[in-house]
Amino acid sequence: MPAHSSPVAARDGGGQNHFPRGAVAGRNPRRRLAAGGAARSREGGHPGQERRTMGGGGREDPAVDGGEGDRQQEQSTSKRRGGDGKGEKKRKKKRRETVKGEGEGEREADGGAGEEAAASSAVTVSIAVAGSIVDNAQSLELATLLAGQIARAATIFRIHEVIVFDNKSSLADDSSAATAENSDDNETGAPFLAKILHYLETPQYLRRSLFPMHNSLRFVGLLPPLDAPHHVRKHEWSPFREGVTLEERPLHSSGTLVNVGLSKNVMVEQILEPGVRVTISMGTSRALGTDGLKQVVTPFTPQEEMGLYWGYKVRYASNISSVFKNCPFQGGYDYIIGTSERGLSISSSELVLPMFRHLLIAFGGLGGLEECIEEDRNMKVQSI
Repeated sequence: MPAHSSPVAARDGGGQNHFPRGAVAGRNPRRRLAAGGAARSREGGHPGQERRTMGGGGREDPAVDGGEGDRQQEQSTSKRRGGDGKGEKKRKKKRRETVKGEGEGEREADGGAGEEAAASSAVTVSIAVAGSIVDNAQSLELATLLAGQIARAATIFRIHEVIVFDNKSSLADDSSAATAENSDDNETGAPFLAKILHYLETPQYLRRSLFPMHNSLRFVGLLPPLDAPHHVRKHEWSPFREGVTLEERPLHSSGTLVNVGLSKNVMVEQILEPGVRVTISMGTSRALGTDGLKQVVTPFTPQEEMGLYWGYKVRYASNISSVFKNCPFQGGYDYIIGTSERGLSISSSELVLPMFRHLLIAFGGLGGLEECIEEDRNMKVQSI
């Protein structure tokens, strides 16, 4: 992955697998979106705050010289205190009603923001990375550290999908992924990178069950944990948890036991095969280890219902054309940004992204994204 990469091409909809002329900057759309949200939060401060500031103690009583002036001021003050008691009560009541109305306005505003967040939860950001970027590492340890940096960046910027494409096997089909991942030999390139990314995204309490010992995982213990929202600790409560189905069956009932990282396994109503990773809805009770049936939900449910980032999905592609052909989203990627050190250099102030639902940002290998496209016979390139 080039250290200073600028976009080489972009496309907007159409479903064509090519990068037309006319690049846009591929800086970081997620950061811009996040920054915009933060700006809205700061601008939306507490209702009535400006009114309280303007009405605060900025007034100064006029100075009255001499004893006569002081007596007149005291008499005027006592008259206001004695004669305007009812008026003061009315003003206090009115202020209470105003504050109540402002509080209701806050709740309505929060509700609107929640609906907006739920509506935008379908928006996804994916990145495609060439597996050959780890081939430049001088040792397995350095290659593991590089993969760890990619996993951490994907988690920090809330990437939903990481596609690792193999630019060394442009003529191979997608079935080579299973063969590569199940091989006992030392993995390199895309299979190695995909395994490390998948391992780091998995919560720690599930790794022993889902990942057998492999030489490619020899140095993963050197990597710091991602500490993603779905990496919940044993003593922490979360409305959702990742789990793995167990071979053991519950007594006196049908269903499946699931290990969700607690001291006690939970049970779901469905009968599932052992060794399957599932997302479990833990319900509203904050008591850890509460008995009762739990519900199996989709991995997108935590984000759709509560706005929680629930990790990224790793997808292996045998070549760059398979990145688009096997897109899991309906309608494919409607906006694509290709990055390259030989692309157009555009500053972040000039970057204006259109509305999109599924954004894809593609990064090339050691030879750049152009070389990956040229080596793939399935790609029809208009111009780069």
